Amino acid sequence: MNARLILIIILTTGFAGCKETVDPNEPTGFIQVKGSDTIVNAAQMVSEEFMKDYPHVFVAITGGGSGVGIASLINGTCDVATASREMKQKEIDIANQHGVAPREFTVAYDGVALIVNEQNPIDRLTIEELHRIFTGKTTNWKDLGGKDLEIVTLSREVSSGTHIYFKEEVVQLGKKGSTEEFYRKTLLLTSSQAIVEEVVANEAAIGYLGMGYVSERTKALFVANDDVGYPPNVDNVQQKKYPLSRPLYFYTNGEPNGVTKLFIDFTLSPKGQMQFSETGFVPIGDTDIAKENQ
Repeated sequence: MNARLILIIILTTGFAGCKETVDPNEPTGFIQVKGSDTIVNAAQMVSEEFMKDYPHVFVAITGGGSGVGIASLINGTCDVATASREMKQKEIDIANQHGVAPREFTVAYDGVALIVNEQNPIDRLTIEELHRIFTGKTTNWKDLGGKDLEIVTLSREVSSGTHIYFKEEVVQLGKKGSTEEFYRKTLLLTSSQAIVEEVVANEAAIGYLGMGYVSERTKALFVANDDVGYPPNVDNVQQKKYPLSRPLYFYTNGEPNGVTKLFIDFTLSPKGQMQFSETGFVPIGDTDIAKENQ
């Protein structure tokens, strides 16, 4: 028997000995999750904990933006779409035309934080002041009591659910039918982390992001509807005091079943919700939103 044949026998025997016997009652499968960059880190942590409990189910998490996730759900290339905004009626209509019936799950709360450079003396802005900044009506920090610097506005790209939420609530002030747009000089960045890095490097910059991405390297502003301002933190979001609070969503095609149902149920469980808490978001807890999922 030559050396090559002996090696083949040894390798074959070794692989056979390593083969794992899977309990036929153990859930197995693959879950594709796509969408919101705001949620991607929390979803990744949820999936890692989920796979500890269900080691024969693999969960793949990718970002790209809420719009990407919703489009993937519609065209059948994901099992769960993640979104930092509600699906639009036109998206639901298109989904229905493709035989997809979106089922919405609120999985956490978020506060959209406004961040500036630590050297910026401004600590608080109203929604109206933010509106004027991001539409180009106010272009210098000195007009708000700050330094004589031209304001540099930063935004997420248009596929981002946070972009759409901020546009509707701040740029358009929540007015249905408004056609106001972001200031033409606004820089569109591909991720929340990119916004953080630009604000750190640029004393004149201001950007927005999910509060799970707030960094000690920047300053998160108090945001006010009128005279009273609140920082983006868990208590203020839970109590709906922070003006830019919003739910975060998972979407499935109809009522989930099989391993997808296991994943959704795990996400809404205390163990799954803990991952949102640990990434800076607000668990749904015993709130009215939690009851909506029942």
